[in-house]
Amino acid sequence: MMDEKKQAFNPYLPSWEYVPDGEPYVFGDRLYLYGSHDFYNGPVFCPGDYVCWSAPVEDLGNWRMEGVIYKKTDDPENPYGKMCLYAPDVTQGPDGRYYLYYVLDKISVVSVAVCDTPYGKFEFYGYVRYEDGTRLGEGEQDEPQFDPGVLTEGDKSYLYTGFAAHGDTGRHGAMVTVLKEDMITIETAPVFVIPSKSYGQGTDFEGFEFFEAPSIRKRGNLYILIYSSVQMHELCYAYSENPCSGFRYGGVVVSNTDLHIDTYKPALMPAAYGANNHGSIIEIQNQWYVFYHRHTNNSWYSRQGCADKIEFWDNKTIRQAEMTSCGLNQGALTGKGEYPAFIACNLFSREESVYVGGEGFPRIRQDGRDGDTDPAYISNVTDGSTIGFKYFNMQQVSKIGIRIRGYAKGVFHVKTAWDQEPLVSIPVDFSNVWEDYQKEIAPLTGVYALYFTFEGRGTADFYSFTMD
Repeated sequence: MMDEKKQAFNPYLPSWEYVPDGEPYVFGDRLYLYGSHDFYNGPVFCPGDYVCWSAPVEDLGNWRMEGVIYKKTDDPENPYGKMCLYAPDVTQGPDGRYYLYYVLDKISVVSVAVCDTPYGKFEFYGYVRYEDGTRLGEGEQDEPQFDPGVLTEGDKSYLYTGFAAHGDTGRHGAMVTVLKEDMITIETAPVFVIPSKSYGQGTDFEGFEFFEAPSIRKRGNLYILIYSSVQMHELCYAYSENPCSGFRYGGVVVSNTDLHIDTYKPALMPAAYGANNHGSIIEIQNQWYVFYHRHTNNSWYSRQGCADKIEFWDNKTIRQAEMTSCGLNQGALTGKGEYPAFIACNLFSREESVYVGGEGFPRIRQDGRDGDTDPAYISNVTDGSTIGFKYFNMQQVSKIGIRIRGYAKGVFHVKTAWDQEPLVSIPVDFSNVWEDYQKEIAPLTGVYALYFTFEGRGTADFYSFTMD
């Protein structure tokens, strides 16, 4: 199989790791990734301790596990670990230390931990509070705190929070709170910057109002606020020259279903099964990327981080990213050798749906339990299932192979577009062990996608494919 250290795939972490809500940062010469921690077959969102992964900025396929940086039980409000650590964010304070902001799932206040390095053991620091000691979220006029995102400039930090479910008229949207130099005391009380569904009518956010997941970045003189819209599956952005006011709706950065994208399919056709989304954008060696997450195992609770390139048309306009298998790779993947099926960016069937939860859906899964390191694969491949991979730089590829198991009999149609006539059809038969099948094709040279559509009876598992 292709060496994952030499090419960057989606998901960018190993197939057995589940770190959604990704917040990427470049500190020194490494890219650091912070996020929640899901489990494979987990029963709820975010049951794990916080872990950190990092990669050299010049080798974004070479990730290193930095270890557990903060445990659930490190928070004084959670001594027995009964509450989950929801999506965090990290910033470097004016004192040079690194500050971790987070919310426990049953308490609507913002907790803070601190560390001298971006990847070491963070120690509990306190709760964001007013001058009189009242914790943010417990003040008389406060709304509940959720999903902190933070940006530090000089001796001030801007803390963005919020959650606004459909129909909840008590939640106004995303808010920003200005913190003092100590990173924990409030200088300016929260003000609202993006409206919720209940308050979005007549604004330029209408239809794309704030739901959750604020994440703040700065590009030039613009503050760019990434957030999850009321559609849930998409990350949108707003922009302003002031971190505390004047935000305008910008557009969709990425959807984990590729809705709105019409370059390779109809705009309203979902090309994967989505659900909630959370992430941010980052510039790495003069290239901007969006980090987001996908859902595996037909579940909302086993999410994995993905990333794709984004382009700015001008200073404030982001072109929506297309989901790919390439992720953080510098371009198309090498069009030869064996690739794991779990790098699929498109998964759909005849049962068209935006959200995960259908019995007829092909799904990414793994054998064993959470933490087992055998590679993931695609299961529940039934008649009409299509699995897509984008993109590969091919040089005279003349054979395509697949590794399949399961009680399925039929053919896999191999195509370079989801709706085209097959290049070749590969017959498969019932087997309870992995079997290899291969067929010759007319030689392909150039950058292509690969789609595999199963036609037949039964249910198959799809482990990998080869190009020779």
